[in-house]
Amino acid sequence: MRKLPTHEISRLSPAEFQTAEKTSVVLILDNIRSANNVGSIFRTADAFALEHLYLCGITATPPHRDIMKTAIGAEATVNWSYEELTTKVAMLLKSQGWTILAVEQSDNPTWLQELELPANGKVALVLGNEVNGVDSEVMDICDAALEVPQFGTKHSLNVAVCTGVVCWEVTRRLRFN
Repeated sequence: MRKLPTHEISRLSPAEFQTAEKTSVVLILDNIRSANNVGSIFRTADAFALEHLYLCGITATPPHRDIMKTAIGAEATVNWSYEELTTKVAMLLKSQGWTILAVEQSDNPTWLQELELPANGKVALVLGNEVNGVDSEVMDICDAALEVPQFGTKHSLNVAVCTGVVCWEVTRRLRFN
């Protein structure tokens, strides 16, 4: 076994990525305070070829030095838009047939491993603020709260790490099942 150098790794060019099939998942970032987390989430959205990334509220938008540092170009390949109100995005997507899932701890969670995907395969994941989580008004719009099982002493994962875990599981099911 040998590690592949970058030039031997088969990846799409940015132009090819624009026309490639996308995974029917959108991310809604609800007031993410760290631009570094936003950049990492851009990379995750690129890695799994997600359909769209909605940046809401105080969430930083490109061009931003810290986003560019962690996104390393994904901010130029992933389709994204900004909307001040997360509730507006969630309601619009819901009206278009998307299942809206808050990635959040709640009194009635759907555990990630038990998630049943909607028949139309259209999933919108809401990721919340690093301190306060998903806003309560947004939670009221969501169809369910999706939770990642954890076994340690901390109450949550970093939002960018959590995004990667959830996006892999949802993408795996949509693309390989």
